[in-house]
This record gives sequence, C-alpha cells and structure tokens, in this order.
Amino acid sequence: MSPSPFHGLSAFPPTPADPHGRIDTEGLGRLLERLCESAVASIGLLGSTGIYAYLTREERLRAVKAAVECVNGRVPLVVGAGALRTDHALDLARDAEAAGADALLLAPVSYTPLTQEEAYQHFLAVAKATRLPLCIYNNPGTTHFTFSRELLQRLSDIETIKAVKMPLPVDGDLRGELALLRERTDLAIGYSGDWGAAEALLAGADAWYSVIGGLLPRTALALTKAAMAGNDGEARRLDDLLQPLWEVFKAYGSIRVVYMMAEHLLDIRAELPRPLLRLGPADRERVLDIVRPLIELEHQSLL
Repeated sequence: MSPSPFHGLSAFPPTPADPHGRIDTEGLGRLLERLCESAVASIGLLGSTGIYAYLTREERLRAVKAAVECVNGRVPLVVGAGALRTDHALDLARDAEAAGADALLLAPVSYTPLTQEEAYQHFLAVAKATRLPLCIYNNPGTTHFTFSRELLQRLSDIETIKAVKMPLPVDGDLRGELALLRERTDLAIGYSGDWGAAEALLAGADAWYSVIGGLLPRTALALTKAAMAGNDGEARRLDDLLQPLWEVFKAYGSIRVVYMMAEHLLDIRAELPRPLLRLGPADRERVLDIVRPLIELEHQSLL
C-alpha cells in the first residue's frame, strides 16, 4: 500500500447504478479490480465522477462496503463524504471509517453560498468526527465556492487535514500557485482537470486526481510516472495521445463521456442520474471514434 493516499495517481471511477440510484456492486467491483491490478496509488470512491451528490446515505455506504471488500487493502480508498448539511457529512464520514475507508475527500457542498468561516467550521467538524486523513476537495465548478489561500492555510493547521485537490488555475500559473501554497501550508497538493495533469505534475504537483484514471488506469499511470520523474518528452507524448479525449470532455462534460465509456469498455450499465442525460447517437459515435483506439491501447498495454 502507498505510504500516502494523496501522492501519485488517484483514480476516480464512475459508480454504476440503475435509474433509481441503486448501485451495481458487481459492476463497481469490476471497475475497482482493474484499478488494483494496475497498481494506482489510490482510488477516489464517490467523487464527482462517482455521482456522490446524487446517492442516498444508504447507497453510499453500500458502495464503500463493496469497495472495501473488493480492494481488500491492496490500494488506499479515499471516500467522498460531501453533503449539503454538516450533520449529514459527519454521518457519511463516520460510515466510511467504520466500513474500512483509508481517507476522506470533502467538498463544501452548498445551496446558500458559504462564507469562508462557514466552510472552515464545516471542515473542522468533519475532521474531528473521525481519525481518517482528509483531503480538501476544491471544486468551484460544482460547488461554486472558492477557497481563499488564508482558508487553506487555516485548514492545514487541523491535524487530520493532509491534502488539497485543486482545480487548474485560471491564469495557468501552476508553478506560482504551487509555490504560494507550499509557502503557506504543508498540504499535499494535487490537481484535477485531466487536460492539465501533465503540466501540473511536471510543475511539481504531488498528485493527479484523475477522471480517466478510473477507466484507463495504465495510460494515466504511465503519464503520471513520466511527469513525476521529470520525463517531459514522454509525459507530453502521452498527453498528446489523450488530447482528443480532453476535447470531448470539455465539449460534453467528463461525466457524460466517462459513463458512456464504462458501458463500452466493460459492458457495465452505468446510468447517469437524472436530470443528466446520455449522449445522443451522433455525439456518442463521435466520442466512440475517439476512445476506441485509447481503449485498445489500454488493453494491449502498448505504452
């Protein structure tokens, strides 16, 4: 097992479920088995790609229990505990710990926009609820909350908060942002936004929290290892192979593309939670034309 769940490639698989939000634990197990066999650094269960926000507490617990049983300690499990109410997030965090999770991922989910102090108190409460290390999920694209650097510094002083999952900086200055965050915090700093992963890792990020790593773990792991070793040419070669996929992620939303890919790759019926809709026939065929060679490459390990 990795010494830290917050370094290297953290692969975020989709969560296969039926139209009523009932999780297909057998399908989830098949996805997780591939990640374990590929030796990813950690698995991000019930992240945004894992539709955590659309699932009941009971189904989220079923997913964690099934994942713990399948993974069986081979790879650290980082489990999303985000919820609209603090007391609900506390319940989810305790559920995850009791079921055997290795770490938590927490987003400041809200309807009424949160103040910086409200977010701090929310994270403090969840951090105190379990002994598990916690990663801050900074995802303004879904939460519409922006962490100030001062808030990240305050949160880093909480003993069990160990990492932050950052969005790609708007100005593109990854090195500058990493330098500022390292000056103010001792958090492990990772990035999401798959199309910026190569640049983030080459700039010195500690982790890639990867959507595509949940389905194409060998490809994502090869890119991660190359970039973290400073192999600029190999990292960019692999990133270039994935550029068409990044473009359809941006065009349709990564969640819609990934759920379609899960069905094609493993014959798993993975329903998007309504009101999200499946891609139409023309868009689906466009995406399949792009992902077929990537899936073939993954199968053949020709990296």
